[in-house]
Amino acid sequence: MIKIAPSILSANLLDLKNEVLKVDQAGVEYIHIDVMDGHYVPNITFGSNIVRELRPITNKILDVHLMISPVISFIEEFVNAGANIISFHPEADPDPNKVINQIQKSNCKPGIAIHPNVKIDEVTKYLHLVDIVIVMTVVPGFGGQQFMENQINKISILSEIKKNKGLKFEIEIDGGINKENATMCIEKGADILVAGSYIFGSLNNNYKELIESLRQMN
Repeated sequence: MIKIAPSILSANLLDLKNEVLKVDQAGVEYIHIDVMDGHYVPNITFGSNIVRELRPITNKILDVHLMISPVISFIEEFVNAGANIISFHPEADPDPNKVINQIQKSNCKPGIAIHPNVKIDEVTKYLHLVDIVIVMTVVPGFGGQQFMENQINKISILSEIKKNKGLKFEIEIDGGINKENATMCIEKGADILVAGSYIFGSLNNNYKELIESLRQMN
């Protein structure tokens, strides 16, 4: 079954504890935390403190997406805060292999994220080392952006590589996900869908209904 990772970037931050508890109780598998530094991307969001605050209130996987540069010097504090998965953009650090190795040594799952401007063949050398590969279907930096349909082919390519080489990474899609494009992503081989505005920004307050709608194949 497809896994859902609500992005707290779109949640009501004044009521974040209850927002996270609601999606937890609605049956999500992951809680997605977008970390931006105003350097790699033109926005600033959360630090490791938000991971530390969320860890005691949910047993769900804390899926941390680092949109920062450099990366290596921040791994330890996110691990210590309680992250279960740490994904980063390989081009944002001078030594991606060292970053992956440090995440693994910390008993945390490493992942890479693929910017829309980055081609799959630029990151294939890391695929056998990671547990998660995030396909960005928006330009990273801000929530609420429109889904970039021209990125869907990357899902198919990754799915084929995974099958042909017997690799174990999960394919996570992040950016502008809604009920309609969720189906396309699942058909192409997605394992995890990150959804922010679709869940937290909806007029429908029934989070369980919204979450389950993303799992449905048309």
